[in-house]
Amino acid sequence: MPKFFNEMYCNDTGEVRDHYREFERWMSTQSSKTVARKRAEADLIFRRVGITFAVYGNEAGTERVIPFDIIPRMITAKEWAHMRAGIEQRVRTLNMFIHDIYHEQHIVKAGIVPPEQIFRNAQYRPEMQDISVASDIYAHIAGVDIVRAGEGEFYVLEDNLRVPSGVSYMLEDRKMMMRLFPDLFARYPVAPVAHYPDMLLDNLRSVAPVGVDDPTVVVMTPGMYNSAYFEHAFLAQQMGVELVEGQDLFVNDNAVYMRTTRGPRRVDVIYRRIDDDYLDPLAFRSDSTLGVPGLLSVYRAGRVTLANAIGTGVADDKSIYPFVPDMIRFYLSEEPILNNVPTFQCRKPDELSYVLANLPQLVVKEVHGAGGYGMLVGPASTKAEIEAFRARILARPDGYIAQPTLALSACPTFVDAGIAPRHIDLRPFVLSGKTISMVPGGLTRVALQEGSLVVNSSQGGGTKDTWILEN
Repeated sequence: MPKFFNEMYCNDTGEVRDHYREFERWMSTQSSKTVARKRAEADLIFRRVGITFAVYGNEAGTERVIPFDIIPRMITAKEWAHMRAGIEQRVRTLNMFIHDIYHEQHIVKAGIVPPEQIFRNAQYRPEMQDISVASDIYAHIAGVDIVRAGEGEFYVLEDNLRVPSGVSYMLEDRKMMMRLFPDLFARYPVAPVAHYPDMLLDNLRSVAPVGVDDPTVVVMTPGMYNSAYFEHAFLAQQMGVELVEGQDLFVNDNAVYMRTTRGPRRVDVIYRRIDDDYLDPLAFRSDSTLGVPGLLSVYRAGRVTLANAIGTGVADDKSIYPFVPDMIRFYLSEEPILNNVPTFQCRKPDELSYVLANLPQLVVKEVHGAGGYGMLVGPASTKAEIEAFRARILARPDGYIAQPTLALSACPTFVDAGIAPRHIDLRPFVLSGKTISMVPGGLTRVALQEGSLVVNSSQGGGTKDTWILEN
């Protein structure tokens, strides 16, 4: 595997990078006993608060505390300014793309994106055709996964526009660091993130239906058995709005209402954490007990806002990802600020041939997959696993893309053997409404197993606090 960029130490000299020097000096004064005690305290607090995530696979159904690492990931103000500009450019473009494909379809007519990639996509929702949404915003909350590779260049690995999760862990990680090590924040000008819930509420209120001056906002959850239920409850509480399930809402007279002890109350904006298919049993899956019968008809009439909009998933599907740089050029007449990871589309015969010939060196992803599932990491796979995956690709080439195995940057992390480098990514959270905004930073996820590139919490990954330095 190629040599990776170390966030804290210079690769060529081994010296501490400038923005980590004060932290290393501080760290050298901390005894191993103190660090162990602080790590145990963090684990205990997270367990008490209920900051957990569902584990899938062999231990399906179990809940675990997400491992939290006390060594922060630091990003300089200059690096963040570059990253932020690229993320805003990308999210603005993706919102324009979603509006376009559900209306005029200019990008299809121009031959930039093949029509079958959109209209045969499992995430395309024909029910959204010609529906106008508030402020033409579809992805109100986006999580853009950023990785660092090579000599330190930033790349967009993935766009998450459906129901991106993880922001509660970003907020709780910061609270934990401030609780455990308040003296560190006197040494570093760390940009704050605690105001995210206020920004989120303001953003949701800004996209209320036309004519609604004092909108009622709710967070809609599938229920307590969902893997991210902690986050749903956390955000509702932090915003001071109601957490509801589908059974708490009903449609009457072309409006959505919430059942309360004081009688029905009109709902104007629904921050939904439920997939499209389960939102309305009259329009999508008839067996869904999670949704609200008739919700789509109210939505079509422009009398309720759904965040994110129905049908946003077509823009974050991995089969659409390779076209985003051309979308930026098409809609904004600009060059992309942040690059994609080079991507091979297995639906193209010549690219399929290359992928099949180089499987041991590539990462292959199922286009509709998520959470680190449905993928092959060639260098970490056995011959049998590679051959089994080869058969899956051959059976359905258009269901896969492939990418080089990036040497993701690594950050020093506490593991059982002491401090060791572990690979990381970053998920900034972007809010789109009247304006585009985001808190500085995001959720840094870390692959805790040595050599692993899979950072997802559902597969044993952990998190770190992300520090954007203000000068």
